[in-house]
Amino acid sequence: MIISKKKPAEEIIQALEGETKVIVVGCGECATVTQTGGEKEVAEMKAILEEAGKKVLATDVVHTGCAELDVKRVLRQHKEAVKDTEAFVVLSCGAGTQAVRAATDKHVIPGTDPLFLGNIRRSMDFIEKCSHCGACVIDEYGAICPVTRCAKGLLNGPCGGTDHGKCEVDPEMDCAWVLIHEQLKKEGREDKRTRIHGPKEWNVIRRPGELAEAREKVGAAKSGGE
Repeated sequence: MIISKKKPAEEIIQALEGETKVIVVGCGECATVTQTGGEKEVAEMKAILEEAGKKVLATDVVHTGCAELDVKRVLRQHKEAVKDTEAFVVLSCGAGTQAVRAATDKHVIPGTDPLFLGNIRRSMDFIEKCSHCGACVIDEYGAICPVTRCAKGLLNGPCGGTDHGKCEVDPEMDCAWVLIHEQLKKEGREDKRTRIHGPKEWNVIRRPGELAEAREKVGAAKSGGE
């Protein structure tokens, strides 16, 4: 789940300077859950823009905002509005905003600020537990990620600042290494974490990332059978 927050309305209106005709697009997945780009937020943005003198030609919420084919399909349903609009305001994460970018040559403006990949603890309560680092080793840490959950990203044990199980950086936050030790103890594996890790190799993550192996393998299999 991509966790995001709303951009200030003033920032969005400023980005639309000189443009009057607008389409507002939301996301039915992450941005709906985080209440930054669902049906309600799209309607609110429409009202804000109209109050600022903008003409909102269309609004819609794509079921999955980062699914480029879905975005194109939805925009085809608003063909005339898409033709006439000067800009799009997208209430989605950066991936959703760029999915709209892939479907139009018009001005595209993000309406949210993406924050992190988060777990949902309960309604509107999110926590970051994974940094999608490209080389997951959390089995060695009781399935608790020190890269993300330790404020210092330490891989080989706690710093000297932990105090009564709390983090030195944020005293309100549990020390990830205390959690790791307690979990390994529950599993009876607290003495088995003997590997010393060097600095995290971030070069395994290429930007921009791309994964299309499955489709290529299917195609290769079909070709081999012909």
